[in-house]
Amino acid sequence: MKCSFCGEEIDRGTGFVYVKKDGKALQFCSQKCKKNLIILKRKNKKTKWTKHVKDKKIEEHQKKSEDKKTVTKERPKRKKSKR
Repeated sequence: MKCSFCGEEIDRGTGFVYVKKDGKALQFCSQKCKKNLIILKRKNKKTKWTKHVKDKKIEEHQKKSEDKKTVTKERPKRKKSKR
């Protein structure tokens, strides 16, 4: 089972189930997620600490790092000095 707000896996026997008036059941891993979705009516894709946003940031970072790959140049060899 996954949390309806943050997308994290919920261990069996933990979490909360909230049933709306229309019969839709929402699973939450913590009170924090329940409060953010139901009471504060926040969107999970705009909340920084949710899995949706973290995954999106990781993908963006990987794309940037692929674009910025630097080519290593060989150093010119030094002439050995006589001592």
